[in-house]
This record gives sequence, structure tokens and C-alpha cells, in this order.
Amino acid sequence: MLHVTLVDGPPTEVQTFDSEDLAARLSDHDVEVIREIFNTPLTGSYNWDYETANSKIRRLYELGKRFNWNTELDIDWTQAPPPPRDVAAGEGPEGFAGHPKWEALTAEQKREFSHRSNAQTLSQFLHGEQGALMVASQLVSCAPTHDAKLYAASQTFDEARHVEVFHKYLMERCRMIYPINPSLKFLLDKVLTDPRWDLKFIGMQILIEGLALAAFQTIHQTTEDPLLRDVVGLVMRDEGRHVAFGVNYLEDWIRALPEDQIEERAQFAYEACLVMRDRLVSTNVAQEFGFTEAEAIEINNATQGGRAFRTFLFERMIPNLKRIGLLTEKIRPKFEALGVLQFENLKHDGQIDWATLEAPLMRGDEVIAA
Repeated sequence: MLHVTLVDGPPTEVQTFDSEDLAARLSDHDVEVIREIFNTPLTGSYNWDYETANSKIRRLYELGKRFNWNTELDIDWTQAPPPPRDVAAGEGPEGFAGHPKWEALTAEQKREFSHRSNAQTLSQFLHGEQGALMVASQLVSCAPTHDAKLYAASQTFDEARHVEVFHKYLMERCRMIYPINPSLKFLLDKVLTDPRWDLKFIGMQILIEGLALAAFQTIHQTTEDPLLRDVVGLVMRDEGRHVAFGVNYLEDWIRALPEDQIEERAQFAYEACLVMRDRLVSTNVAQEFGFTEAEAIEINNATQGGRAFRTFLFERMIPNLKRIGLLTEKIRPKFEALGVLQFENLKHDGQIDWATLEAPLMRGDEVIAA
């Protein structure tokens, strides 16, 4: 039987699952659906010109069809997780090692801290991919051209796979799901409820997908779990196409807008970058183990990993914003104050790396799709 519960906001408690929970989900049982309603003045449009106008967008669309990997068939879910490691005195996560509160934890608590930190990070990927799924589905209706509608439809299927694969990983490896970070929820709400289709493109294809790529790149380089590395590697391939689509589609459109509308969109992009730099720090796990929120934020901001993530983020974001015309003369001083204009002349995603996007998908030595 289906039970539907309407709520005013997302859950705030961690959901945990044991083996019996997982078994129950594979058999007949009552299902509770928790829904939070949002409303948007979405304006859709038909397009009666079915000709292909943008060869790059069509090529990206064809790649999306070609590399439709399957969560159940193309990932080896039997890979063993890395064995839990005892943490010696004075060792631990960067920034926490040596802190009196960390050193006071037992060996089991330190292992649990690491496990929960991984679950918390991947939970944000899951929630973000649900937001991307809904935005992509909106773009099918409101994108103005035939090419963009087709690509948005293919991206919607990509995002559905991403929700599926992160949920499966969290259920099977982590056995828990953390609530969405309030700042991530704020960004998703802004993009989902804004009536302007091009702001949805900017918010999702340039900003949130750029954020995801920075996070995935960090995880791919640092994780010790081969299963997670495989999952993130496949998702990154899809996200690379999505950002390339956004940059190539938006650059002509933005420059044709009146100056005041360009400045509105540039200000939105800047404010979103501030949120992603300063507020997408989750302190739930640290607080569960006795740290204050302020202590956890201070530790994160000082770590090499935190700095590396922010560098990856702006290395992708700033060149793309410049390419599509949102690094305006009025907004440049604000980004200069953040110390990120040094990245403006790096490679942008309008320069598509076709060799990488068209390389065969691999699982170990096995070709998944070519």
C-alpha cells in the first residue's frame, strides 16, 4: 500500500538502513512517499522547426545515446570494500588529527566518523542529482529550440541514472542517507522555481554541474573504494557532456540579451558561487562526534582538501562564465575580491575534448560501450 506524506521541508534526520530494511525493499510491503511541494511559473514552448541548427549540440546528443550505461549491468557491485583501517594516535582526517576532541575518540568512533563522512558527502550527490533530474525535465518543455529539447531529454535520463546509482551505493555500502545541505537546497529551489529558462541553464549546466564535476574529480582522485571510483568515473563522463552543452548553447543567447538582463544573470552567478564556496560545508558528522559547527567549518576551510576543492570549482567555473558573457565589467571586481580571476583564461568547456568524451566506456579491461 502506498502512503503519501506531504512535508514543508526536507528531512533533517539521518536515515539508516540495516540488512532487514534492504530485504524488505525487495518484497511486498507498505511504501511511504515523502513529498515536498514547490510551484514554478514555468513557460513551455513548442518548436515546429525540426531541423538541426547546432552541430555541436547534436553531436553531444548522439554521444549521450551511445554511452547510456546501465547501473545494474555495467558496474561490478561485487567489488569488496576496502578494509577498515585503525587510526593511530596523531593520525586522522586532515584538520582533525591532533585535535583534542578527535584524539579523545575511540578507535571504533574514528572508523565510524570516516564511514559517516563518506555517507554524508555522497548523500549530497544523491540530493543534487534529484534536483538536476527535475531541472533537466523542465528544460525539455521550456528550451526554445529543437536541438536543446532533444539534449535536455537525454540529460533527464542521465540524471535518472545518477540518482539511481548513488542511491544504490548509499544503500549497499553506507546503509545511511544524510539530509540535504540547506545551502544546496537553496540553490536547487532557486533554479527550479525561477521562470526564466536561460537562468535554469546557467544555474544547472554551468554552476551546479560545474560544482558536481569539481566534487567528483576530488573523490575520483582520493577514494580507496574501487566501486566508488567506477561509479564516479561513469557519472563524470555524463556531467562533462552536460557542462559542454550548457556553455555552447548559452554563449550566443546571453550576448544577445539587453545589458540589464545580462547583469542580472551575472549577479545571480556570482551569488551562487559565493554559496558554493562558503556555505556548502556540512558539519553534521563532526557535530555528531562532539565538535561545534564553528570548529568544523574552521577545520574544513583550513584543510588542503577544502582548498583543492575550491580550486577545482573555480578552475571550471570562471572560464565558463567568461565564455558565456557573465564575467562582466561590473561583476569582475567582485570575483577579483574572491581571488579567482587568475583562472579566467584557462580552458573552458566550450572547447570540447571530443577525444575524452568519445573514448570507450570501460569496466576494468572490458569495454562497456564504444
